[in-house]
Amino acid sequence: MTPQQQRIAIATACGWTNVAPVIVKNVKHEGDDITVGISSDDGWIPDYLNDLNACHQMEKVLNYEQAELFEDALCDIVHAANREKDYAFPWAFFRIHATAAQRCEAFLRTLDLWQPTPTEPQ
Repeated sequence: MTPQQQRIAIATACGWTNVAPVIVKNVKHEGDDITVGISSDDGWIPDYLNDLNACHQMEKVLNYEQAELFEDALCDIVHAANREKDYAFPWAFFRIHATAAQRCEAFLRTLDLWQPTPTEPQ
């Protein structure tokens, strides 16, 4: 999923309504439109993929069972990143220090909203 698709899916799952990217014309490079943000009826949606505070709010929508699935998904994601290190950290360390983007992916996978790109494994 592109970052924009992820943000829209998360915002929708969190209850934002009429979520849509805001696109403006690029006056310097005609034909290259620029997405300046994503808005909804309630204003600009957070940049979940780069903001841990926004992720904290996002995670609050999960119920108990979903929270357990979220933890499992997050463990899988951070474990994959941990394997590439020269020295591995303990599991709990990586869960606590998961990036906002990793948390977003786990959230979307938990709610079966993750759409892999054609080159990405399921």
